[in-house]
Amino acid sequence: EVWLAARRAPELATLVAKMQAEGFAAHALPLDISDVAATEAALAALPPFEILVNSAGTARHSPATETTPADFDAVSGLNFRAAYFLTRTVAARLIAAGKQGSLINISSQMAHVGGIDRAVYAASKHAVEGMTKSMAIEWGPHGIRVNTIAPTFIRTALTEATFANPDRAAWIASKIKLGRVGETTDIMGAVAFLASDAAALITGTSLIVDGGWTAD
Repeated sequence: EVWLAARRAPELATLVAKMQAEGFAAHALPLDISDVAATEAALAALPPFEILVNSAGTARHSPATETTPADFDAVSGLNFRAAYFLTRTVAARLIAAGKQGSLINISSQMAHVGGIDRAVYAASKHAVEGMTKSMAIEWGPHGIRVNTIAPTFIRTALTEATFANPDRAAWIASKIKLGRVGETTDIMGAVAFLASDAAALITGTSLIVDGGWTAD
């Protein structure tokens, strides 16, 4: 049974309807996780989630000398602050119910390296890695695992502008050793693995899905 949360209710409803038509037990949860109070209230009305996959994220790339406070707050607010409190809320409900779980935040290869025009983005993802290690230590005794998945560049609407820039596209091509950028399907296996009992002894770590980018 899956609950899908996102800000755009119409798109969310369409996806849930498609999943239900294919026989899945799916439900829509219109939600902006950057609103911590609303997120806590929404989750309090539902059973504890034994698996969390948080893929919410944003980016506002620029040279570090041109970073604005508004851009810094927007990126860190969703990528780190919202992820922190969402993970905390799900874990607290599991602990209260005496249940185990697997909590997964989609991080980035930029949580392990630096990148052009990505000081704020990389900083927010490094922060997610730090919280993951600490939360894994704290909640391990409760049987709650906390990990991240750190993808390379994935083709999505968010990355279209980057791929359209010839210099950035050449930079990406030079770094990914397997010779292609990622697709959303490349993340699916990693999610299924960390969510399953096959990863029962894995916590506090990052599963890097980067085609070899960070091997240098």
